[in-house]
Amino acid sequence: MLKQRILTALVLLAILLPALFYPDPVAFAGVVLVLMAGGAWEWGRLNGCSFAASLALSAVCVALCSAAWLGGWTTQPLALLWIVSGGVWVLGSAWLLRTGVPGWPRIPRALRLVLGVLGLWLAWLAVVQARVIGINFLLSVMTLVWMADIAAYFAGRTFGLRFTKSKLAPSISPGKSWEGVWGGMAGVLLLGLCWVLADAHWQSAVPSFYSRLWSQGAWLLVLGALFMACMSVVGDLIESLVKRSAGAKDSSKLLPGHGGVLDRVDALLPTLPIAMMLTRLVS
Repeated sequence: MLKQRILTALVLLAILLPALFYPDPVAFAGVVLVLMAGGAWEWGRLNGCSFAASLALSAVCVALCSAAWLGGWTTQPLALLWIVSGGVWVLGSAWLLRTGVPGWPRIPRALRLVLGVLGLWLAWLAVVQARVIGINFLLSVMTLVWMADIAAYFAGRTFGLRFTKSKLAPSISPGKSWEGVWGGMAGVLLLGLCWVLADAHWQSAVPSFYSRLWSQGAWLLVLGALFMACMSVVGDLIESLVKRSAGAKDSSKLLPGHGGVLDRVDALLPTLPIAMMLTRLVS
């Protein structure tokens, strides 16, 4: 299993890194589009669709992304779109987590499918816009999610249930603790401060996500980073809720040793659009 995980990770890096650093963002947009298509297929399967219907859902996702691409949306501010999508993510997630696993099947399947495809489309559009802004900006957003996950893991393993008597969401993801969430937040704040200092020291031509928030005041960096860290956890919990409702351990086996695409991008789905929302609001 370990060898399989390593091999899959190496293959993904061999594809993603050249696309990321290619001068034209088109290469990266194309690679991510393939991943989102895989995620849409997984979404269909998790919601009880047949193989053929899931492929059709994947095709719809590709069509939406392609239409936005051809329409020039990847280079437009789209501030209103990001504000609306951010609000839907926050309010919708709060409602879903409150209703828990039993509430998911009560939502009409057609609505679930539409919302899932729109979520993948928005994430694709957000990540491509971030790449258009610059690699430093894109990496600062993506590493925020990775730092939140890594710091939460180690904080949870070290301090889990030492300061609180209950877990974060035992019926959805029993392994998560409040101490892990706090550790993730602390890690993100530290990362943000270090990135701001690095941008200033090397006089980065493209400011990072953190530096853009910092330019409006340290308070906004703190609030923005904490908000993003929370939404990273929310994205993970929402996918866990859907998988638990479907009785699935992984979203698929498309990525041997790593599960499926949704297992790898769940925390990015809400944070990418929200990062663009915050960025457009301070621009």
